[in-house]
Amino acid sequence: MRSPLSPWVLGVDSGGSGMRVAIARPDDARPVATVASDTPARIGPAGVDAGHFLELLLPAARELLGRTGAAGPPSAVAVGAAGMATLGDELRARLPGALADALGARRLALAADAVTAYAGALGQQAGAAVVAGTGLIAVGTDLGPAGRGWRRADGWGHLLGDCGSGAWIGRAGLEAALRAHDGRAGGSAALLARLEAVFGPAAGMPGLLYPRADRAAVLARFAPEVGRCAAEDPVARAVLREAARSIAEAAAAVRPEGVGCRLALTGGLFRMGEPLLAPLREELARQLPDAEPVEPAGDPLDGALGIAAALASGGLALPVDSRMLIVPEAVG
Repeated sequence: MRSPLSPWVLGVDSGGSGMRVAIARPDDARPVATVASDTPARIGPAGVDAGHFLELLLPAARELLGRTGAAGPPSAVAVGAAGMATLGDELRARLPGALADALGARRLALAADAVTAYAGALGQQAGAAVVAGTGLIAVGTDLGPAGRGWRRADGWGHLLGDCGSGAWIGRAGLEAALRAHDGRAGGSAALLARLEAVFGPAAGMPGLLYPRADRAAVLARFAPEVGRCAAEDPVARAVLREAARSIAEAAAAVRPEGVGCRLALTGGLFRMGEPLLAPLREELARQLPDAEPVEPAGDPLDGALGIAAALASGGLALPVDSRMLIVPEAVG
């Protein structure tokens, strides 16, 4: 006989800097308690390593359920994970059965981290969101029965895209610094000085960057330096103007069709402030003149809890598909 469900939902936010797991009541969806780890789930030849993912998730989930005195399985679990859409085959195959066996979870949503970021920012409303940090992806939906589900733009990683992201800005700034080092056109002495202050001699930059598995994060470390130089340096300002144009293009590509669009900008990149936000406002006014900018209501962990709460109540309105937001059939 199945145990009765407890009055709790679990949300999971797994990204490149670690994993956070939180518990909430379905009628509130604000985290009551959270367990965080700075160990990210491993990515191997087959994509995100489901075994390692579960090693991080299950002890945290059990701790939270024990802390709240839950007498039965959680009402629903929502997992948001970086790589779910493109590297998540093993996660999608193993998590439903594993979470049913270990936690008794029978209602489960598996989401790309961009979807939980969207849900945290906009809830279950139609609109568009740009999620920007080291990388960048834009997602949007109209929620309508005749809609096209999720629209996504970019999110292709620092080698193929993520245009306007922290890694993109950092790489462009480092290129301008190295141009100044060489005496080539387009260089910036100010950015060269910041490169040497942050990383050491410019000639050593390839050795510091190319052997690293976390190259995107190393590039993104330089993005704030570009922002700091922008007030006095025209090259830095041009980098941020181009980043703003790319961000607005991504937002325009995913916006729902029709009149008006709620638009949220979420992620650590936007903490750069006015050096980026001022040109971005100009680009958004030009490319999406009818967009309604809104402050994000919450973060990706809030979004995962909101999806879990909606799943528990039978009121999930966000589009379900085979990559961005998966709701497997109940297991067990």
